[in-house]
Amino acid sequence: MVTNITSLSRSGLWDWVIQRITAVVLALYTLCVGGFLLANPDLTRADLVGYFGHGVMQMFSTLALLSIAAHGWIGLWTVGTDYIRPHYFGGRATSFRFIYQSACIITLFVYVLWGLQILWGV
Repeated sequence: MVTNITSLSRSGLWDWVIQRITAVVLALYTLCVGGFLLANPDLTRADLVGYFGHGVMQMFSTLALLSIAAHGWIGLWTVGTDYIRPHYFGGRATSFRFIYQSACIITLFVYVLWGLQILWGV
């Protein structure tokens, strides 16, 4: 049996569960932010800074940011393993998949760090 170490949980079922949980978190976050924006049509910058600067909203935004990264990684990993195969790319498929997954990981890592810096002023 071959074990794939780049899968988030090394189990298709757990990847599916993680993707569904992160989708729910992102849906709730979208409803929360969207509801706030709809309920306050005359927002000022100070109102937005106060809303997103509140501790609870900062934690919720951090959870949403991490959910985006986990959800995105599982989706991108699935695309890479489904479509970057020897059937399509020949003997270089493993090299192409490694480059693709490395680029995805680096991009997601940079986005998470950038998001944390914006949210927490780190």
